[in-house]
Amino acid sequence: MFRKYLPMPRFRLPTIKQRVIKRNFLTKRQKLVVGVIVLSSGLFFVEQFLKESGIYFVALLSFVTNIFLFWALKDDLKNNFTVQTFILPFFFTLSFGLFYLLFPERLIVKIALTIIYAVGLYAVYLSHNIFVVSSIRTIALLSSARTVSFITTLISFFILTNVIFSLHLNIIFTILFIGIATFPLIVHSIWNYNLDKDIKSEIPWGVMLTISVIEVSLLLWFWPSSATIIALFLTGFLYIILGLSHLWFEKRLFKSVLWEYIYVAVAVFLMLLVFTPWT
Repeated sequence: MFRKYLPMPRFRLPTIKQRVIKRNFLTKRQKLVVGVIVLSSGLFFVEQFLKESGIYFVALLSFVTNIFLFWALKDDLKNNFTVQTFILPFFFTLSFGLFYLLFPERLIVKIALTIIYAVGLYAVYLSHNIFVVSSIRTIALLSSARTVSFITTLISFFILTNVIFSLHLNIIFTILFIGIATFPLIVHSIWNYNLDKDIKSEIPWGVMLTISVIEVSLLLWFWPSSATIIALFLTGFLYIILGLSHLWFEKRLFKSVLWEYIYVAVAVFLMLLVFTPWT
């Protein structure tokens, strides 16, 4: 009988401040898009107006690439932070920033490279979002993310090795820079297949495969060919050793698959012989 006299529960309407915050909230994908737009615009500005002196800003933009990635994935990275997540985005931006220096100063070329960089960076961002989420729960897009990451890793490696050999440094600095560029990319590529938080599990593979790349680079330093052909050969070599490593992790290293990589190795070696000026 006293129920009708009980006070009614109070419902508070959201304040104007709460509604503004909710309305201005960016989703994860929107944050990634913002990062791609800012970075591609910044890279174009640096290369268009600062020329060779913009190399310091290229390094800065490479670090900013990881800042945007962390901003978008910070909620997923709270309990699943891994250093490997930030390797490929950093080197992808760094490689494209250095790659601009090898091209003529034509506006149409720089615009085309900027578009390619923006598309590639967005693909890298999305693949790393999948990697971070997949380490928590299984999702169906993991295989596609590994493919995208593998392709962008090869692109970054090709650009970096092309830049290194184009500088015509002495053999010590050439091998040193090749090792610095190769080891993190290999560690990241191996991490794609185990998604282990501890980087120690990828270090042995990274050391062994990096030594293999350095030994081949040491021989190619004496090879009478252009930097682009040498970089293509090294990229093909990295494709083979990383592809075989991935098959090993997937337990699919069969005889028929091995023959496919042998054919690739023969094709890459013939390309090196054919396009080397022997005169």
